[in-house]
Amino acid sequence: MKYELIEENKEYIVINKPAGLLTHGAPHIEGSSLVDQILEDFPDIAGVGEDPERPGIMHRLDKMASGILVIARTMDSFNNLKNQFKARTVSKTYTALVFGKMEGEGERITFPIKRSTKGYKMAAIPNTNKGEPNLEGRNAITDFWVEKKFINYTLLKVKIKTGRTHQIRVHMTSYGHPIVGDDLYGTKKTRIKNRKIELGRIFLVARKLGFTNLAGEKQEYAIGLPSELLEFMKKVK
Repeated sequence: MKYELIEENKEYIVINKPAGLLTHGAPHIEGSSLVDQILEDFPDIAGVGEDPERPGIMHRLDKMASGILVIARTMDSFNNLKNQFKARTVSKTYTALVFGKMEGEGERITFPIKRSTKGYKMAAIPNTNKGEPNLEGRNAITDFWVEKKFINYTLLKVKIKTGRTHQIRVHMTSYGHPIVGDDLYGTKKTRIKNRKIELGRIFLVARKLGFTNLAGEKQEYAIGLPSELLEFMKKVK
């Protein structure tokens, strides 16, 4: 699995990460990661950032998701992008296919997110019975709009205001519509459906990314759906 290079300049590179490729490695994980590939192609990125294990990495995508990532090539660019991510001014738009036909046309999900008792996954915390926000966990905001309704699925455009671990996956499950292909956060019923579908990934793609470069100019990048998801969409009912 190899990333696709979308943009290369002196400040940063923009890439399209394929599903199945880790953004960065960890001591307990074997195999190549996106960082390994980037350092081989762009050795100047080594040492950029605050973590030597994640040079230039500004944000990440789950292993079985795909889409656009920006990677800093200099410390000036890293700090510039870091400040934008911190201020939540970076625009991130995703496409997701979820199980079930939604009734409405979109909504904002604000359930806080914390690490679950199982340790290896996250959990959304619903509001209290009185409708008041639950202060336990970390603030998380996900906006979504319905793009197309099918009999058994709904295609969504999703934007996140925060960048919590597995945020979109956790929030869509808490909303009652797990993402297609997601066994970790799916229900027993959707896991059975996933085995029948055999998609081999989760139907979640980071389609658009917008930020400001060092010159103060707005930069926007966009990609289409990968071929395997386009083929799957032909069979969706």
